[in-house]
Amino acid sequence: MRLYEERLGVPRRWFWPAVLLGVMAAFVLLPFGLAVAAAGLGTALALAALGLRLYGAARIEVTGTHLTAGTLRFPLGSLGLAEILDAEEAFLWRTRRADVRSVMLLRSYVPTALRIELHDPDDPAPYLLLSTRQPTTLMAVLAFARR
Repeated sequence: MRLYEERLGVPRRWFWPAVLLGVMAAFVLLPFGLAVAAAGLGTALALAALGLRLYGAARIEVTGTHLTAGTLRFPLGSLGLAEILDAEEAFLWRTRRADVRSVMLLRSYVPTALRIELHDPDDPAPYLLLSTRQPTTLMAVLAFARR
């Protein structure tokens, strides 16, 4: 049973550069013929859109027993205190305050984050840093699921 699910999809405005990339490919291939230029437009546009779609496919899920962030999976028992980070604090934890041992799922277009302490003797990571658009909701769901 999923208690929380969030997909960290890219903003729609990021697809405009994909369109521009396709148009540029068409202009480069135009001397080889109109059909080749159209094929280049379609191919470049499809590849750029696919790349953006795959980059934004990262998900955060909370079930009754686990927190899944991207490809990482943590049992709820190994999670400690959670802290909501606004845009400035999230930037500091991504840069100057970052610990190289920490586990992070970051997306630059999501300004807010949630920092969760980890208490797992098998994993040396001190905390988990997740970019999330709804940090308050995620923190409340984690608190509910741990009970």
